[in-house]
Amino acid sequence: MQPYEQNQTAYGTGFARTAAQVDQGLRAFMLGVYNNMILGLAISALVALGVNMLAVTTDGAGRMALTEFGRVLYGTPLMWVVALAPLAFIFFFSFRMDRMSAAAARGTFFAFAAVMGASLSTLLLRYTGASVVQVFFITAASFGALSLWGYTTRRSLSGMGSFLIMGLFGLIIASIVNIFVASSAMQFGISVIGVLIFAGLTAYDTQKLKEMYLYGNFDTEAAAKVSVYGALQLYLDFINMFQFLLSLLGNRNE
Repeated sequence: MQPYEQNQTAYGTGFARTAAQVDQGLRAFMLGVYNNMILGLAISALVALGVNMLAVTTDGAGRMALTEFGRVLYGTPLMWVVALAPLAFIFFFSFRMDRMSAAAARGTFFAFAAVMGASLSTLLLRYTGASVVQVFFITAASFGALSLWGYTTRRSLSGMGSFLIMGLFGLIIASIVNIFVASSAMQFGISVIGVLIFAGLTAYDTQKLKEMYLYGNFDTEAAAKVSVYGALQLYLDFINMFQFLLSLLGNRNE
């Protein structure tokens, strides 16, 4: 991989930059990516908590029970709308991102994060709140370390990325098969492999974003859109790693 000091084209301009200017611009760009991602995670967490508070109550014996809103949300076809809505947003991003303004892309990303939060609210039905919080912090620590490694390593991760993406397709197929097979052993294997795949993708995507900045001649508007795109990529890596870790480590509600 070419050292970034050799990239002397300014970000959206035509004058030469020093290595210090390149480094400062890169840090600002990545900070923007992480800020958008963290805001997205915060929105998802707040929406998931809010939906859960509206959907769940306790019965006379102190056991968890669904409110009328919860029965409509989780016990009717609306459940599938909520579950599949995040996928629709991802497809929308894929086809419209290049024609959006940076502000529209950011707004769409935050709307996606809210819809994802509603979808993730089901985790609070299956797992105890304490274990969800615990696994979230485990995921955050792991994500931070992996992303830092992807940012600082001088080893190219492109070969690993291609292998991980192929593994991701295999993981999706295995997950679909297990919907019908309902094997607990298979689910355990899927969760372990899922954690490894998204751990690797976290490092790979971080390096890819770094290289997009270093070797891409973006203007300010394009740079802002790439920042949102990067936030979406890392957000998905985080959320998927979190869900697979929760499947392995989370304590289920009785």
